[in-house]
Formats: sequence, structure tokens, C-alpha cells
Amino acid sequence: MKRLSVIVLLSMFAAAPAMAQNAACTAMSADGKPLAGAAKASHMKKCCEDNAKSAEGKPLSGAAKKSSIDKCMKG
Repeated sequence: MKRLSVIVLLSMFAAAPAMAQNAACTAMSADGKPLAGAAKASHMKKCCEDNAKSAEGKPLSGAAKKSSIDKCMKG
């Protein structure tokens, strides 16, 4: 039982950055209302470009950056 608890705890720490990245890009206006249309697309593109980093935290460039942005925009 102790082993299972440790495994669950460690998996939560491993999944936290992935969940945090998705939560970081929310298209909300200044007054707290969700954005729609072109404003939402523009906000999401900028957010995805800002968060396009490698596993080491270095900014991506070229095809890797484009792939990361495309994946972020779909998610």
C-alpha cells in the first residue's frame, strides 16, 4: 500500500506541468468574460508562442516551434 501511495504521489508531480500549461492559456477578457472569434484566436496564438519552450526551458525555433504552436492551438 505504501508503494502505491508513493507511485500515485510521484505521478501527480509528473503530470502537474502538463496540466499547468493548458490552464495557463485561457482566453478571458479583462472583465472576466470568455473571448470569442478573432480576439480569442489572437490571444491563444500569442499565448502558445510565448509558451513554446523545450523540456529544458529553452525557447524553440523553426519546425519544432511551429509544431508546438499547432499542438497548443488544437488543445
